[in-house]
Amino acid sequence: MKTNIKILFAIMIGGLLTACNSYLDINTNPNSAVSSTPKLLISSALVGSARVLEGYNAYGAETGGYAANAGGYGGFNEFVTYQYTNNTGQNLWSNTYQNLENYQQIINLSQGNSLLIYYQAIAEIMMAHNFQLLVDEYNDVPYTKALAGIGNLTPTYDGAASVYVQLASLLDDAIAKINQGMAAVPAPTALAAEDVVYGGNMANWLKFANTLKLKLMVRGNGKATFTNTSFDPSGFLTTDVLVNPGFKNDNGRQNPKWGSWAWDYAGNAINKAWMPTTFVLSFYDGNKIADPARGTVVYYLYSTGTAKITNQLGYESTTVPSCPEGTFWYSGTNRTPSSAGSSPGVLKGPDAGYPLFTAAESYFLQAEAALVGITIPGSPTDAASFANGITASFNYLYSLPNGTQAVGLNYAADAAAYITANAGNYLADYSSASTTAQKLEAIITQKYIALNFIHSHEGWNEYRRTTYPHVATVGPTARTSFASIKSQSTRPDKLPTRLLYPVTEARYNPENVPQNISPWTSLIFWAQ
Repeated sequence: MKTNIKILFAIMIGGLLTACNSYLDINTNPNSAVSSTPKLLISSALVGSARVLEGYNAYGAETGGYAANAGGYGGFNEFVTYQYTNNTGQNLWSNTYQNLENYQQIINLSQGNSLLIYYQAIAEIMMAHNFQLLVDEYNDVPYTKALAGIGNLTPTYDGAASVYVQLASLLDDAIAKINQGMAAVPAPTALAAEDVVYGGNMANWLKFANTLKLKLMVRGNGKATFTNTSFDPSGFLTTDVLVNPGFKNDNGRQNPKWGSWAWDYAGNAINKAWMPTTFVLSFYDGNKIADPARGTVVYYLYSTGTAKITNQLGYESTTVPSCPEGTFWYSGTNRTPSSAGSSPGVLKGPDAGYPLFTAAESYFLQAEAALVGITIPGSPTDAASFANGITASFNYLYSLPNGTQAVGLNYAADAAAYITANAGNYLADYSSASTTAQKLEAIITQKYIALNFIHSHEGWNEYRRTTYPHVATVGPTARTSFASIKSQSTRPDKLPTRLLYPVTEARYNPENVPQNISPWTSLIFWAQ
């Protein structure tokens, strides 16, 4: 793997370097510090995970029906034809494996030291999180031998379903370590500052691990055989998992989503080539579901120009409007870069915490688990978890960067009003769903909405797994299908199925990388 070769080079020159604990320094490579410790690595690794996730979010938005090309831009090539090459999206692979190397180093340096048991547990949880990202995009991936460093630079590939099973076991191990530590060793005082997610609150890490295991079991249900199907009694996430080391409007220190889509620290507009799709707006403007409350906080100018701010992927015309400064996904009324921010919605501000996982997704996972018969602690009903997922989505969107609710907005009241306003529409009113299929469609559709431009890749994953939200294959329109009008895909839905393995694997690991992979016919093990 190219990743391992790069890490080996970093280690070789590491003797000339000294450790740096500035986890916001974009020029810091923790792998290059021979004297690194888990305490020095954990913060930068967690922030690195946020940056990795934003890459997946962007890919998911552009492929999974959330974003289309804006006016005034061209040259989208394989992103609208789906004729992917081995160069398409290759940074997802390399960046994820580099982040995984950081967590592996933390684990290696923590072995046998009871005082570092929490660092090892956190690293294991985040390794499971990252490896699932890879499996969900590439299917079979190097896992067992992937992070051996100089011990194996050309690792074999593990079967995707087997990786899911091993990740669940890894989470079980992390949970056991946390429980062991909590029974005997209090969390180190320093962990409060070094853990830029939970500040050393290991009870919350237990819930995160439980929720990640539930995600593996729900997505792999019927396709992977898990050795332990029980969960820790701590339960699942009820709050958003946010990483924030002190993001601010400074070079390399902005919230990754803000720095990728709004403005850079110098006030330059970023990534103006994308705009919302007509398909996704139909879940707000009443064509599929009426949701003006969330639509208003997610999209700029939503309430005054719905028809003017959408496009279908691949359609290029002078009638398509260009993207405004700060993008369509920044709903703040103050669009001056130097003072923009502190707004509800998706792009809240340069100082907002970045979500590693949302409470809304946790609740929708619990809803599906209850629906399909996966036993979980507390045995919540699918209907209750469904309603909680909608409420949690409103809560996240209405929150400001400092965690408070935006003035004049009431997430609980608006969530209830949303369900009432859509009475009889089973996509929002779960009591109206009369079949298991309709209930699953409602759960996945609401998850798709809740993940809009937050974790768009997960909405795309769920479409590939369940075929929800529904896409028309006969006589599709911009509202009934998010497939590009320039699609070359041979599938009935005209969509791709996956990315190809990066060209670096063909160069550095040719004997092991799977062959004859198609972006239109090769499926992830859980996909349809």
